[in-house]
Amino acid sequence: MTAAVVLKPGREQSLQRFHPWVFSGAIARIEGHPAEGDVVQVLGTQGNMLARGHYHSGSISVRVLTFEPEPIDTSFWQRKLAAALALRQQLGLLNDHSTSTFRLVHGEGDGLPGLVVDVYGTTAVLQCHSVGMYRIRELLAQQLIALPRSPIRAVYDKSSTTVPMRERLTPIDGPLAGAPPSTDMVLEHGCKFNVSWTEGQKTGFFIDQRENRQLLRELSHGQAVLNTFCYTGGFSVYALAGGARSVVSVDSSAKAVEATTANVNLNFGLQAPHQAIAMDTFEYLRTHLEPFDIIVLDPPAFAKHGGALRNALQAYKRLNLAALKRLRPGGLLLTFSCSQVVDRQSFRNAVFSACAIAGREARIVHQLSQPADHPINMYHPEGEYLKGLVLQVG
Repeated sequence: MTAAVVLKPGREQSLQRFHPWVFSGAIARIEGHPAEGDVVQVLGTQGNMLARGHYHSGSISVRVLTFEPEPIDTSFWQRKLAAALALRQQLGLLNDHSTSTFRLVHGEGDGLPGLVVDVYGTTAVLQCHSVGMYRIRELLAQQLIALPRSPIRAVYDKSSTTVPMRERLTPIDGPLAGAPPSTDMVLEHGCKFNVSWTEGQKTGFFIDQRENRQLLRELSHGQAVLNTFCYTGGFSVYALAGGARSVVSVDSSAKAVEATTANVNLNFGLQAPHQAIAMDTFEYLRTHLEPFDIIVLDPPAFAKHGGALRNALQAYKRLNLAALKRLRPGGLLLTFSCSQVVDRQSFRNAVFSACAIAGREARIVHQLSQPADHPINMYHPEGEYLKGLVLQVG
């Protein structure tokens, strides 16, 4: 018999508005003895079924998979994955010969909370953010391979750093289906990138900046560009593809700088007007005084949880202020936050403060977000994690 989570009186409204999380504080009692990752029913105070989802200990007790009285079985996963693929087909990503990498499953945005699947050529890299998804990862891999009209021929699991309760699960990254290589060369808008899902961050590449990189290409002709927190050089490659006069890439990681150099060489050879520097971005902006026409600020998440929000906003302010001091009059600042707990208005306020302290006039010419293959569930605004602004600074 399926275990059940019974809500406290008055705590049904969020589920009735289709929010996909049940918090521990909303639970009156638990009927049965669900194990971590089990499918449970969520019941109202009158015993009415509201949802079904994966049970977890911790703040988010249930991640909702369905609001319908339907079984969570193999056919359920088939339908969910097929629907996710159909959206990417509708977006034109499967027929775009200039792009071979995209996100196939984006957690709550695809009705599959706790699951991320990125496609690199013919390999799908699966990352579980919940025990429930981790327990069925092999089933999910089989269904990914079986998807009709899909490029996927192999599935690699990279959940060792993302799944909760790692001390009990002892997850090990590795192939789940097929024979994926450890690295591959992928295309994104015609630009080539070496991607390593065994060693790279996230699933191997930051796919969520694809359209924002394309925008930079359109803006870069004849410009001197600084790309900070460059990782594997995505923005740098696009700036050079757009005809930038020069590009400087900065990252504190020597390995990231090596990867950036390799990707630049892959696309443009050794003669590209590019310099890669292994240095902390704050230190670089403090000690290097040359001005730039375009500066890209794409830092890692400064806040992983709400308790770090205040310090994160101060860090965004300091970073943007430091960049503004190195931006030529009339130049462009592309500035981003990927911190989920930093909402769009709070981020804009931090950038506003930096502009005011710098005494620079500024106009917002683009407001940026994550691309369409990272969809945002209308009932789950927390899914809008990537915020960006393009400022033209006087």
